[in-house]
Amino acid sequence: MSVTPYHRPRNTRLRILEAGLELFNQRGERNVTTNHIASALGMSPGNLYYHFGNKSEIVYELFLAYESLVDSYLVVKPGRALGTRDLVFYLESVVEGLWKYRFLHRDLEFLLESDPRLRREYRAFTGRCLVAIERVLAGLELGAVLQPLSRELRQALALNIWLVITNWMAFLKTAHEEREPANAEVRQGIYQVLTLHVPYLAESHRDEVLALRESYRPDLLPPLGDAIQ
Repeated sequence: MSVTPYHRPRNTRLRILEAGLELFNQRGERNVTTNHIASALGMSPGNLYYHFGNKSEIVYELFLAYESLVDSYLVVKPGRALGTRDLVFYLESVVEGLWKYRFLHRDLEFLLESDPRLRREYRAFTGRCLVAIERVLAGLELGAVLQPLSRELRQALALNIWLVITNWMAFLKTAHEEREPANAEVRQGIYQVLTLHVPYLAESHRDEVLALRESYRPDLLPPLGDAIQ
């Protein structure tokens, strides 16, 4: 699979990151070398090494970009009441970031084992995301989308949501062994996240959220009318 050609480069370092991201997403990080990236850009390996000492540095900088993107999406003002539109925005935005940098979560365990610096940064990133998800849940309680939750339950639900989001790419990889998942299939992970909300929905928003959830039903699940009774 070829890399999209780059015309009139803006910045060599940025070009390397863009090409690395595209190749990592296409082939998986372990199947891409710095020589592959340099070749895709029509530059010498020496030119690439002038900007990045090794492939791990490219991966780390791409993670920082992903981290910054998700952090910008998950800005939740404490005490703000949230509605279903807000919930959709947060979920769609996070999944958009997941798709753009999909190689990270697809190969996450290997990447974290390979780079202690990345492992430390990812741990801190996870902590921030969990706090942000808790704030989203608290906002949904204030907006009467969710029933009031205890702090312990809110924390547990936030963790479960994070686990589903961050492991969805790995699940799709095993479910579709012979091909890479499509963007639409990645977005279908939202169905699983919304399912976690179902037991705690307020009656006033239950039908709305269930209808919303159905719009993300994964292809791996049967249509609602075909479900086992």
